[in-house]
Parts: sequence; structure tokens; C-alpha cells
Amino acid sequence: MKITSIKTAATRGHGMHLWVRVTTDAGVTGLGECVHGGKQAIAIIQYLEERLIGRDPFAIDAIFEDMRRKHVFDGGTGGALITALTGIEIALWDLKGKALGVPIYELMGGKFRDKIRVYADCQVSTGMNFDEIKQVVEDVVEKGFTALKIDVDIDAYGYKGSEVADFEKDAFNYTAIQWEHERMVQLVDMVTTAAGKDVAVAADVHTRLDVPSAIRLVQDLAPYHLMWLEEPVPAENIKAMREVKQHSKNPICAGENLYLRHGFRELLEQQAVDIIMPDIPKCGGLSECRKIANMAELYYIPFAPHNVSSPIGTLASAHVCATVPNFLVLEFHWLHRDYWTTIIQEKTDIIKNGFIHLNDRPGIGVELDEEVGRQYQFPGTSWFA
Repeated sequence: MKITSIKTAATRGHGMHLWVRVTTDAGVTGLGECVHGGKQAIAIIQYLEERLIGRDPFAIDAIFEDMRRKHVFDGGTGGALITALTGIEIALWDLKGKALGVPIYELMGGKFRDKIRVYADCQVSTGMNFDEIKQVVEDVVEKGFTALKIDVDIDAYGYKGSEVADFEKDAFNYTAIQWEHERMVQLVDMVTTAAGKDVAVAADVHTRLDVPSAIRLVQDLAPYHLMWLEEPVPAENIKAMREVKQHSKNPICAGENLYLRHGFRELLEQQAVDIIMPDIPKCGGLSECRKIANMAELYYIPFAPHNVSSPIGTLASAHVCATVPNFLVLEFHWLHRDYWTTIIQEKTDIIKNGFIHLNDRPGIGVELDEEVGRQYQFPGTSWFA
């Protein structure tokens, strides 16, 4: 069996979702998804296609490393090249599973667990009052989720509301002013109160604080017993992250913008975080993220992947989560987005009562509905052409 073509399509969602289809001379195809690679990832895949035609699609790790090492001066350690290779890699796993008639988790050594716990990024706006927050939290709990995440950085993504209408955030200064600090603590207080003791709560700061502000925040959040506090400072500054962690009674989680094992090595060796969160359809794919999880296991650090993907990328990530011992929880970021259930041919929600139940269908286990996908086609992109 040989690769005959690699084509892409893109849809709107959490930014651009890039679909990668690998076709073989045996008529077997595989579909992958990658995120946060931008249109440059499309150009990279077009460039890589001619270099991969004729290759054995089962040699997944060899293909990934060959292309990465041959283009080490073109971004072979992170960024769009790695994300593009990730889309190809996931498609190859899907293809191999279909060709052999087994789900991906079987190709990775089998399952530690049959179901994958999922938390909902419930997108509580920092400007909401308690009644508004309570309604959002109740909607999440009603859907069966036992864990959720909120953004606490003020003015995140331009969210506004009655409680922060007059606040203007300095876009470049990482120091939290008194009112901003108090509002972040207040948000956590309101959400944990609304959620109650049976629902785990994580809070995301999106790397927007300096070290003094982050230390002050983690100290004042100590009474709330969070599932984790996410990226209070940028993850690439290992010493800063470790200093914040040493002052925190809540677990510190980071890693959504890191790539490959190399990107996580020092974070783990220095034990600068309590939990790691690689984004599987972004930072290297299924095999690479399984290796990252196994590295973390050496330090007894849980693996809680960041995830903004469609049902296809989410389910691909779930296969990895099933095959590592230190999996904690997987993110779900489409609570209020269109076409979560309609973009796959199965027309079903892969998440039931806060869990993904893995089945024995070959490959990833779901298929793209192209008719629906075309309705959300990303502007200026082609469709598997």
C-alpha cells in the first residue's frame, strides 16, 4: 500500500479547523484534523504531499520524524510545520486502523480505560453577575459534566458584561491592578459556589500575569480547591512558572502552546507544573503526545489535554487518553458552537453525560459529513482539491 495523495479542507470553528485526507492506491483513506496552524499549514501540506507520495502509510513515526528532521531549519521544532505534520499523522493513524479493521487505541497497545472524562469550557464571561454565572453552570451540570473551566483573565477575547463595563485592560502590562485581582478571585468564588462540591472547577488565566501578580492570585485562590489554575504566566518561562507553582496550594497546569517532547522536557524535569496539557491535534499528534504523557508519568504528573477540536479531533485525542495511565480529563470547547453533532456522518454527540465511551469502530471511529462541512468552509480555502 502506498500514499497517492494528501489533500486538505478547512472549516470555521475555534479559528480554523484543517482537515487532512490521505489516500492510497488500495483505496483506503484516512482523515486527520489539526488546529491553530493557519493557512500556512495548508501551504506546508501542499509542499509535503509530493515528498510523501509513494511512501508506506503504515510507517507513521518514520514519516513524521523524516519530514520534521529534513525541515528542521523551516520550523521543525514548533509552529505551523509541526501542526501540519500533526494533521497528516492523525490521518495516517485513522487510515491504518481502517486498513487493519481496528480502532486506534488497539494499535497503541490497548486501553487503560473504556471511557474518557471530559470537562466543559463553559465560557463564563468575566462580566457576568452571579445569577448569569449560575445559569451557565447549571446548564453545564444538566448536560452531565462533572468538571468545567472558566476564563478569569479580565477582558479575555473581548468579553464584556455589566460587571466590567468600565474596565480597560492595558494590552501589554502583565501587572494586575487591585480591582482586576479582586475580580478574578470573585469570579472563582461565584463559579465554585454555583458549581457546588460535586463539580470540579478549573480557572484559565491565559498567561496574562507577571510573577508578582500570579503569586498574589494563587495565594488568594488557595481556599477554593480548584481542579487547576491554568497558565498564570507563559509556559516557556520555566523558572517563572516554577516560582508561581511553589506558592500555590492549587495545581498549576500548562502546555497548550508547547510542541513535541522537546517543548515539555524542561517543564517536566524542573517539575514546574503539576499537570500538563498538550493540544494533541496541534503539537505533534497521537504518537508524540503519547510519548509526552509517558514522560510526565515518570514524574507522577497527570495528563489533561487541551482541546478545541471538532468531534473528529476530539475522538482522536480520546484514543491517546485511553492508552496512557496518567490521563486526568479532556477538554470540550464546543458547548455553544454550531455543528458539533451534524459535522459527522453518525449525527450523534460523542460525549454522553460528561464522558466519551470508546467503541470498536476502525480508525478514529467517526467520519466527516462533507455536505455539512462545506456550509462552514473557511474563507479563501479549497475543499480537498
